[in-house]
Amino acid sequence: MQEINGFKVSDSVFDSLSFKKEAPQKGDSLDQSDFLTLLMAQLKNQDPLNPQEATEFTAQLAQFSTVQGVQDLNTNFQSMTNSLKSSQALQASALVGHTVFVDSPTARLTNTGEILGSVTVDKPTDDTLLNIFDSRGLLVRQELLGAQDPGEIRFAWDGRTDAGESVPPGVYRFEALGSIDGENVGLKTTLGANVNSVTIGAAGELTLNVDGVGPKQISDIKEIL
Repeated sequence: MQEINGFKVSDSVFDSLSFKKEAPQKGDSLDQSDFLTLLMAQLKNQDPLNPQEATEFTAQLAQFSTVQGVQDLNTNFQSMTNSLKSSQALQASALVGHTVFVDSPTARLTNTGEILGSVTVDKPTDDTLLNIFDSRGLLVRQELLGAQDPGEIRFAWDGRTDAGESVPPGVYRFEALGSIDGENVGLKTTLGANVNSVTIGAAGELTLNVDGVGPKQISDIKEIL
């Protein structure tokens, strides 16, 4: 059992998500031993009446050292990239089953839960309104939040209508409006939703599948509960 950012992850998860480095295969490129073999052959077979200058050997050695250094740098960089991908995969897998906050107008209401969220106010508002619609586009709840200064307005919806009746589980849409200088302006909503799974692409890119929201990148996560 390993611990990543406060989350406990089993070794089986690590094994399934780790990026295994393939065994190096010898291709058509020359390594240092090949170069030295060619250099010795060149020395043995050079014209004794017109031997190669020492400076030419030095230049060849310097050129090979440069190429070898670039190859080593590429190998080390690839190893570091694979390590970062593995670490990201572990962190993403630890989010499965947790609630995350993402910028979204929709979220899913479950049988036993509530929907947490916030409204972003960029400029002072004279009044602020939060509308909640069901999947058919019908208004089920309306909340007056009053005048607000710039910042985040937190809210929690318990799944009840204005009349206090419980609505069925499903995906609901949130609309926030702010009255600024007599004009209604749309405001950004950030909602809490459950991470159902994590998808790892062919190139190692990670996508969180957020319930009622859709696929999101890790960089889109604003907060984790």
